Amino acid sequence: MANVFTRTKSIDRLMADSGAGGESGLKRTLGAWSLIGLGIGAIIGAGLFVRTAAAIAERAGPSVTLAFIVAGIGCAFAGLCYAEFASMIPIAGSAYTYSYTTMGELIAWIIGWDLVLEYAVGAATVAIAWSQYLNNLLGILGISTVPYQWSHSAFEVSTSGVHGIMNIPAVVILGLLSLVLVRGTQESALLNGIIVITKVCIVMMVIAIGWGFMVPANHVPYIPEASTFTTAQGVTHAYGGIMGVLGAAGVVFFAYIGFDAVSTAAQEAKNPSRDMPIGILGSLVICTILYVLFAHVLSGVASVEFFRGAGGEASVAKAIETYFIGYGWLAKFVTVAILAGFSSVILVMLLGQSRVFYSMSRDGLVPKIFSDTHPKFRTPWKSNLLFFGFTSLFAGFLPDSIVGEMTSIGTLFAFILVCIGILILRKKRPELERAFRVPAVSIVAPLGVITCGAMIYGLGWTNWLRLGVWLGIGMIVYFGYSQKHSLLNKG
Repeated sequence: MANVFTRTKSIDRLMADSGAGGESGLKRTLGAWSLIGLGIGAIIGAGLFVRTAAAIAERAGPSVTLAFIVAGIGCAFAGLCYAEFASMIPIAGSAYTYSYTTMGELIAWIIGWDLVLEYAVGAATVAIAWSQYLNNLLGILGISTVPYQWSHSAFEVSTSGVHGIMNIPAVVILGLLSLVLVRGTQESALLNGIIVITKVCIVMMVIAIGWGFMVPANHVPYIPEASTFTTAQGVTHAYGGIMGVLGAAGVVFFAYIGFDAVSTAAQEAKNPSRDMPIGILGSLVICTILYVLFAHVLSGVASVEFFRGAGGEASVAKAIETYFIGYGWLAKFVTVAILAGFSSVILVMLLGQSRVFYSMSRDGLVPKIFSDTHPKFRTPWKSNLLFFGFTSLFAGFLPDSIVGEMTSIGTLFAFILVCIGILILRKKRPELERAFRVPAVSIVAPLGVITCGAMIYGLGWTNWLRLGVWLGIGMIVYFGYSQKHSLLNKG
């Protein structure tokens, strides 16, 4: 039996075991523009429309724009590393697959398990935000909203003292989109493409119209004096100063999650060596520009106190209702578009999760059920349905603040391992063909590790603890099941 700490899977074997091109493998249907659309569809969503307000209220105030820049820089470094990996290992699995070729099976398992926090828990976070905006839309239209107790978790209490029980709208949207994914990736990409165009237009409209409603006083002081802020759940965060910016960067980092989800669809790309770098980096660049402008406008039209109170839920729509005088119609339009946008984010997150476990199942690390494909649609439909059940537990019974920051820290950890992995592979296999190469890799990759590590530090010890507990559970599963059933273990 090979050593679990050192055994790696060769790229040739990865390609052979993936089933790429075979009847049992995934269909290659996605071009460069479809991949860019998938990336933008995953990136622009709850992170921008919900987590921005949380970062303003709890961490950074108007300096949230600096937080977006820090997070964008970290993503750029990691994105370059992702692009090189994806161009030479064009199969499903994302950071899990890349780690398997560079750092060995145990690290690959850790990152695959960690990616559940990014994709599955990320989908739950967005579903919670979808529920918030649904109720906001119902209120705007004069329709009875979903009662508080059935649209919030048991950890939440309304200002009138009503306790939440279960977030039913969040569970419903997860179920509907899981069924879309069962039907097929090509159809999912088409739906996503329509939504992406609408969503980007909405973001640009908010920036253009909101620019005229900004109040200079809301940007003063731009970087608040260092202090602390305690949330309604009793969690204390560093507010203002450098730590506030770093903490906010960790919070809004959720807004960038998505470009790496493109890499999970590598096995479904028509020309992965060309299309994957375009999809990853193209979606990242477009979204970074929009984010900085959007955050500047949002923090300028409303005060920090607004986002700590009435603007805490459905923040963008409520800011438009309150401060965009004469644009009441825009609040309705934006809310509808955001609901559609959130749907595309959930779609891509669930796609990414099922493709990671598809690869892990093909390697024997998780049960075969996760790689069973539908006889007609050739999608991992059983995996889609199982993860619907899993994500529903998070979406239905936990608040967005907890699941959102769990997603951010899990993703940051994955990015660190990808940056380390590209350095290892450059040294171990310099002869491999690389359609895309990271420029100045000895500088870019370490800077990616440092930047992502700084954001993890800024998220605080409660999130470090959650990550540690999750990884601990993963180690129990690995040594109890996965290492015994690993195909590499069997030779």
